[in-house]
Amino acid sequence: MNDDEKGKRFLELIDEQNNVQWSIVAKLSSLISSNWTSIDLQNELKELVEKHTSITKELNSLDENSSIL
Repeated sequence: MNDDEKGKRFLELIDEQNNVQWSIVAKLSSLISSNWTSIDLQNELKELVEKHTSITKELNSLDENSSIL
């Protein structure tokens, strides 16, 4: 992958990560409102956190020479 492709992918991942972060905040707010009793919200939150972790790992792999970040 050349530098232009890496830069484009980096920006795509940052945008996706930002969207996931906002979804995590929304799910946490809903879960708190449910007094932490909603199993569905807990599972959705777990999936969002796993997705965020995956995006972060890919972002880190793009920066193999510390040139992007």
